[in-house]
Order: sequence, then structure tokens, then C-alpha cells
Amino acid sequence: MGNSSATDDGGLLAGRGPEPLGTGAGLGAGGAAALVGGVLLIGVVLAGNSLVCVSVASERTLQTPTNYFIVSLAAADLLLAVLVLPLFVYSEVQGGVWLLSPRLCDTLMAMDVMLCTASIFNLCAISVDRFVAVTVPLRYNQQGQCQLLLIAATWLLSAAVAAPVLCGLNDVPGRDPAVCCLEDRDYVVYSSICSFFLPCPLMLLLYWATFRGLRRWEAARHTKLHSRAPRRPSGPGPPVSDPTQGPFFPDCPPPSPSLRTSPSDSSRPELDLSQRPCSPECLHPEVALPQPPALPSSGSTRSAKITGRERKAMRVLPVVVGAFLMCWTPFFVVHITRALCPACFVSPRLVSAVTWLGYVNSALNPVIYTIFNAEFRSVFRKTLHLPC
Repeated sequence: MGNSSATDDGGLLAGRGPEPLGTGAGLGAGGAAALVGGVLLIGVVLAGNSLVCVSVASERTLQTPTNYFIVSLAAADLLLAVLVLPLFVYSEVQGGVWLLSPRLCDTLMAMDVMLCTASIFNLCAISVDRFVAVTVPLRYNQQGQCQLLLIAATWLLSAAVAAPVLCGLNDVPGRDPAVCCLEDRDYVVYSSICSFFLPCPLMLLLYWATFRGLRRWEAARHTKLHSRAPRRPSGPGPPVSDPTQGPFFPDCPPPSPSLRTSPSDSSRPELDLSQRPCSPECLHPEVALPQPPALPSSGSTRSAKITGRERKAMRVLPVVVGAFLMCWTPFFVVHITRALCPACFVSPRLVSAVTWLGYVNSALNPVIYTIFNAEFRSVFRKTLHLPC
């Protein structure tokens, strides 16, 4: 959160040198702007992510394995708004000067690294979940507990990335108590790679594969629908199905003329299709009755529902990836540059700006992953008692 000199090691939280924004006893324009912006950001993050958690907890239709990732992401953003953002805003109001204890600074650094990493890892886990749901929908349905294991792994890995800070990594000789930052340059590089530069390409690759899978699904579905469309022959050819006699099959002769009496109407004869001599390869007439077109994967209703949901998610895919990259790429590029090039001058205002931008992503996540979803919109209206 602080940077006392141009050769400072840098950190994952906004780093600036002591640059008091207030003059005299009053609060300067920069400090006032940081206070107002911080309060607004914390309020939006708390309101949006709390609404997500309440909606999933109260609405049974939203309690699906996919939405568990949404709740995990919302929990990470909520903890960030409660445990990290208030102290970050306090330091911003003070112009980047850390006036609290160094031990509290280390705790803040560790929570910041863990929660930011957990937020990014949850985004990556959502991409994994959608990829599996599109490529192997039946196995996705049969392995509902895999989502919970993936969420647990997300938080464990995030805690492992942040653990060195709590183990005394920041306790270095000559540490400036007025600056709160990550003191080890190698750890900044390590945490940046683990938190962003590895999961981000993986997420993009999985979304790209998901998009291709959805396109293939669309093409296969279109082909199957056309192949099942009824065609009336214009010339000699195999017999077509007659609704009064039941469907014909290539290997089955026509039904026998034997009649039986319907129990509901004794005067109406019915064809006894069950007495038709049919080869073992033929399907039973009841099974061969016209059915809704099935999906290429298996034809089951559950796979159709999952694929349909992922098909809708494809509409907001550019928004999801674009907002994520817009918020986090400048942040990590600036901080890893400061760590790899200590002699390079990076403006403290730039460091502060990219840090604010990264935290804004926590406020955008509820909008991106829920407001664009029709089910969440309906539950939001009901929760907030909105008339429309």
C-alpha cells in the first residue's frame, strides 16, 4: 500500500510513498475523493454480493452446482469489502502513509493477496465448470460434488499463495513503518504469476474451448433437426408412415389386420400393433413414436437443460472476459514491472489508479454473472420487491 522510494520492492496492494493529501488540519481534495469513492465502492460491493448470496440461499431454483461458484466468488468479494477495502481507503485518505502497526499491515497484505487471488481463481473455476458442462454434460450431471471440491481447492490454493506473508516474509531489516507494502520483490513476482499470469491464460483458453464446443453443439443440433424433419417423397420409394396404421419401419412388415375392442368405446375397433411380426432389430412402436429432437450428446432432458444454460452464457462471454482483463491486467502489469525493474520510475498515482481499478472488479462481478441471467433478475426483483 505504500512505496517510500523509487527502488521500493512494490506490492499487490496500492503502493505509494508518504504523500499527504491534506493541508493543515483539513482533508485535501484527494483525501476527500478517496473517502467518497471508497465508501461508494464498499457499499456497492456489499450490496451487490450480499444480494447474490441471499438470492441463492432463499430461492431453491438457484441452488445449482454452477451457482455455487457464483456464491463463492461473491463471498470472496464480500470479505474483500469488509477486511481489506476499509484499511485501504484509510491509507488512501492519509495520502499513502501507514499510521497503524506493522503487524496489522502484514495481516492486511496477506488478506489482500488471498482474497484477490480467490476472486480470480473463482473466475477461473467458473470457466472450468462451464467447459465441463458443455463438453461432457452427462458426466457433469452425475458428478455434482466436483463443484464443491473445486471451490475448496480454490480457497486452499489462495491461502497457500498468501501464507508466506503471515510467516514473517515482511519482517526485513530497515523496514519503514510508515509504508505498508510487500517487502520481498521475489514474492511479488511469485504471487503475481500464481494469481494472474497463470490462471488468466488458462481461463481464456477454457472460454475459447467452451465457445468452440457451443458452436459445434449448435451445428450438430441444426443438422439433427433437419435430418429428423418429415419429407414427402415425390416418386417411388419406401412407404411413409400413416397415422391410422402407426409408424412403418424398414425391416418390419405392415401391421396385421387383427382388431381388438377399445375398453373405453366398445363400438370402436383398434389396430393391434403388438401382434405385428417384427424382427429383433425393430423398435417397439411406442418407443418409435415421434419424440422431441434430442441433443447430440445423449438425448436426455438434463443434458439439454445444461447445454441450454451454457448457450445463454455465451452471450455475455465477451463482457465477462473483457471486464476481467480491463480491471486486473493493468494492476498486475504495473506491479510486476515495479518488482522486476526497481530503477524504473512508476508514478504513485498510476499505482493507486490501477489498484482502484482492480478492486472495482469486485463490484462488477455481481452485474456480470447475475444481472445478465434471467433467473437471477427475476429473483432480484422478488427480493427487492420491485414491481417490474
